[in-house]
Order: sequence, then C-alpha cells, then structure tokens
Amino acid sequence: MMGNTTSNFGKFPPQLIGLAVLLVFPLVNPSDYVQHLVTIAMLYGVLASSWDLSMGYGGIFNFGHMALFALGGYAAGVSTVQFGLTPWLGIVAGALAAVIGAILVSLPVLRVKGIYVCLVTFAFGQLCLHLILGQSKYTGGSNGLVMIPPITIGNYSFASNDKLAYYYLALVLLVVSTYFLRRIVTSHFGLSIVALRDFEDLAISRGVGVARQRLLTMAGSAVFTGATGAIYAYYLSSVSPELFGFSYLATVLSMILLGGTATIYGPIVGAFFLTFISEFLVSLGPWRFVIIAILMIVTIWRFPDGLLSGLKILAARLVPASRTQRG
Repeated sequence: MMGNTTSNFGKFPPQLIGLAVLLVFPLVNPSDYVQHLVTIAMLYGVLASSWDLSMGYGGIFNFGHMALFALGGYAAGVSTVQFGLTPWLGIVAGALAAVIGAILVSLPVLRVKGIYVCLVTFAFGQLCLHLILGQSKYTGGSNGLVMIPPITIGNYSFASNDKLAYYYLALVLLVVSTYFLRRIVTSHFGLSIVALRDFEDLAISRGVGVARQRLLTMAGSAVFTGATGAIYAYYLSSVSPELFGFSYLATVLSMILLGGTATIYGPIVGAFFLTFISEFLVSLGPWRFVIIAILMIVTIWRFPDGLLSGLKILAARLVPASRTQRG
C-alpha cells in the first residue's frame, strides 16, 4: 500500500506538487508570520531565478541586478506617491524602469569582459543609489519612501485579511515568471546565450550576435525583477536605499549558488531554504550568519550543482525503491 502511494506520488511533476502546496498553504496555516515568510520567499524566488537567466545561462556577472530590483521599487513608489498613478500602473512602471536600467548598463558591459563586468555593473548600482539619494524631494533620500498605498481592486485593499491577496499575487508572479524564464532558456535564443557563455568564438562564427543576445538577456532578466521590486514596495508600504546594499546582493546571490545555477528552479529552492533557515536561526544573533555560511559550504561541497540536484538524487532513489516494493 505504501509502495503504491509513493509510486503514484512520483507520477506528478514536482513543480505541480509545489504549486498545489503553495495554493492550499494559507488555508491550513494558522500563522500570519509564516505566511509572510512564504510571501517573501516567493518574491525572492522570482528575483533569484531572474538573475539566474543572465548570470547562470548568459554567463554575465551582473552585480547590478539588485539595483534593478530597487529601481523597480522606487519607480512604483514614486509614481504612486508623487504622481498619483494606481499601484497596477506602478508595477508596470517598476518593470519598465528595470528594463531601461538593464539596457543602459548593458551598453558598457558589451565592451568589457571578466572582472570588469562585475566592476561596471557594481558601479552602476552605486550610481543608481546616489541618484536616488540626490532626488530626496521625490524619493525621501536616505530615509526612504514610506506610506506607499497598497494595491487595490475596487474597494478591496490587498493590505486587508492579513495581506492574503499579496500572498497569491506573489504566487502568480512566481508562476508566470518561471514559465517565462523556462520558455526563454529552452528556446533557440536560450541555446544561443548558453553557446556564447561556453563557446563564444564558435557561436560567433555560426552567426550568433554577441551584442544583441546579451542585451536581450539583460533586458529579459530585468522584466520580472522590476515587477518584483514594485510589489515588494507595495507589500511593505515602503522602499529604502538599503535595497542597493551589499547585504541584499549577497543574500540573493547565495540563493542562486545554493539552489543551483543555470536551472531556474534551483534559485527558487534556494530562496525558500535560505529565507526559512535564516529566520529559524534569528535567535542566535550574529552567530546565525556563521552557521548559515557553514551550511552553505557543506551543501555546495556535497552537492556542487546545488540543492536542486540533491533533491533530484533523493527523488530518483525514492521512486525506484517504491517500484521495487510494488513489484
């Protein structure tokens, strides 16, 4: 009986199982705080998987990715607070601002390689930070932008019912962005950017345009990054210059490396794992960062391709075992 249950369970794609769990989770979860953590984890999942497109698949070490996230948040907040746009248009403004920022940073990136890509993109982030600080009339300067109104549909506010609507909005964003990214990486375009990453000279000789493909890769990774920044700002009702900081960059980068690069699903797994493990250890104070670092080292040592590969190995061992018991 047990073998039949496990065997039937193995017939369902893990993505579908994960989606089903997230759909019903608020209905069985008694804690608003845990719901908040899952919401944040889903937003981080979108952010990390979008970065994986440019860094994992494209091989572009874009250290300005978090600046695109922050630009999306500020574009949404400023457009709503200062110019009176609806939050839905603010999300569009956030995505558009991030895409424009990605295109602008791509122009110098196309002319450099190696460590210089990291330096240029990091400098872009610092430039955006100083731009935000300099326009304090609109952005709130170092204090950030606060009292951002929530998303609404008619008279219903997403801030009501313990922000349940934000949970499902984050879930929709995660599903749509994952589908979008998977469609890209499995297309001819996706194959071309991987070819440029691994065999640049050969890809160029076969007619793959470096500038065009990398520009589109950066822009594609920015679309949902900016939208995530906007929703993040509306969810927390504020946005601050801290989003440009190294701590956010290191956190999301750790999610990608921990989950597995060039997988799309791996960074999502890493986002959930790191979000919950860091909260679970919060009572340890500064020591939690030491423990998290040790966990990351051990995980990457045991599973060089990330947590996703470890989960696949575990699933491969469980399913054949259940089939053997059934036989």
